[in-house]
Amino acid sequence: MGLIEQLVERASFKGALLAVAYLFVCLIIYTGLEILLQNFKLARRGPRAYRIPSTLPFGLSVVYHTIKAVKEHKNLDKWREFLSPQNAYTAETRIIARRVVMTAHPENIKAILATQFNDYGKGEPFHREWKPFLGDSIFTTDGDMWHGSRQLIRPQFIKDRVSDLHTFETHMQILFRAIANGGALDGENQYVDMAAVNGKPVDISELFFRFTLDSATDFLLGSNVKSLTTPVNEFSHAFNEAQRIQNIISRAGPLTPLFPRGEFYRHMEVINKFIDQYIDIALQLKPEELESKSKSDTGYSFLHALAGFTRDRQVLHDQLIAVLLAGRDTTASTLSWTIYELGRHPEAVRKLREEILSVVGPDRAPTYEHLKSMKYLQNVMNETLRLYPSVPFNVRLALKDTTLPFGGGPDGSQPLHVLKDTPIGYSTLLMQRRADLYPPVSETFPDVEVFSPDRWFHWQPKPWQYIPFNGGPRICIGQQFALTEMGYVLTRLFQRYERVESLMGPVDGGNPTLKAEIVLSPGDGVKVAFWEAGREKS
Repeated sequence: MGLIEQLVERASFKGALLAVAYLFVCLIIYTGLEILLQNFKLARRGPRAYRIPSTLPFGLSVVYHTIKAVKEHKNLDKWREFLSPQNAYTAETRIIARRVVMTAHPENIKAILATQFNDYGKGEPFHREWKPFLGDSIFTTDGDMWHGSRQLIRPQFIKDRVSDLHTFETHMQILFRAIANGGALDGENQYVDMAAVNGKPVDISELFFRFTLDSATDFLLGSNVKSLTTPVNEFSHAFNEAQRIQNIISRAGPLTPLFPRGEFYRHMEVINKFIDQYIDIALQLKPEELESKSKSDTGYSFLHALAGFTRDRQVLHDQLIAVLLAGRDTTASTLSWTIYELGRHPEAVRKLREEILSVVGPDRAPTYEHLKSMKYLQNVMNETLRLYPSVPFNVRLALKDTTLPFGGGPDGSQPLHVLKDTPIGYSTLLMQRRADLYPPVSETFPDVEVFSPDRWFHWQPKPWQYIPFNGGPRICIGQQFALTEMGYVLTRLFQRYERVESLMGPVDGGNPTLKAEIVLSPGDGVKVAFWEAGREKS
């Protein structure tokens, strides 16, 4: 009998309990010493931030309430509870041995993203936590690896590619049929009575997520998943669920290792199988074939262009997943919020439609130049992104001992010292809704919580107080692509439809459910009805 078998045979239940107790005591001692060391270092450097209270030891109540807020879509409410004007919208807490700082101060966010860019990054814990989903992509890495990813992706978003709008039109025509159908089509050849659209209830958010998934996979892979014509789509479901679970895991802090991942990995198997089949095809092409396709308007795909620069299968896989996440979800969520608000503001719809008809006309597809020239269209998108930034909460890690400009002291007016490996959570959503960062309410400037595209005719945000696409060296590469796609969809919609009626009153009572997972989306969908010109309610 081996040594291990003998030890197991002789082990007693009491001995096992003692061993567990011993390990627990060691953990307590280690945690206590780590906290004392951190507090000693910080005490020598300056004032601390306001401390978020925890009713349980090790900050466990903060973790509990944060995860609870995620599940109940109350993240904004929880952040407002944690942060306040009295402490410069900056606070700290401690979760086990880790100090965590939270902020919604524009100067702090500016420091994190730009002026002290080299002091902050994604960090190895974030990379390790998100690697099963996003791999070594542009969203999970720092330094040379991040720079390499950005250089690899950037050429695919040059103006010539962004302004090529024919792909959007193909999927737009399917979207019109789905709207008239009241939901996704059951096959590409399903008959749809297009006149039935008037007053028909439809969850336009659900259709937007299908539309952007189809257009994103078309752009990335050269072949789309056809989710607008497939009511039950395995890949789409897996992608949604993997994000949901990953988001909960990321909010668990030091308790992350305890979270079960079986369901997550099952969904990732579906995603990987789908993506890898296209990578296989691309890697079978010769370099000259890839170059030919990347220069063509008909055979081009993002994958072909990437494969022309690298034959590394894992690099291709990771970047495709990352860009798919960014290109699909952020655009779909912003379009959803836009229609949510336009459904409640018929005057804004009237102004938008008048501009579209005067610039583009009632039928022809808009050009890139058309989209850029329509000021009210730009205002509508800007106002939506002000109230509903695509990525509402984000995090960076201190890569060295450093500071933030504000947050220290009783009123948060002093610099806040930050030790290496401290996570800094920041909220664009909360910052962009801070009334103190805006002019007083007036005839030309409604309350900051009110959707008003007209405010943009009289006001421009100060630097770093409006950053829906982040800022600094890591500013979103796909910003113009996303704005172009959203502008195209809105233009085509309101060429065709004169009115959009909100049906959300009985659902949320006018208080939208802010589902803040990786992106900010309407938690109850967006139920509306569209009306063509000359059609009246029956």
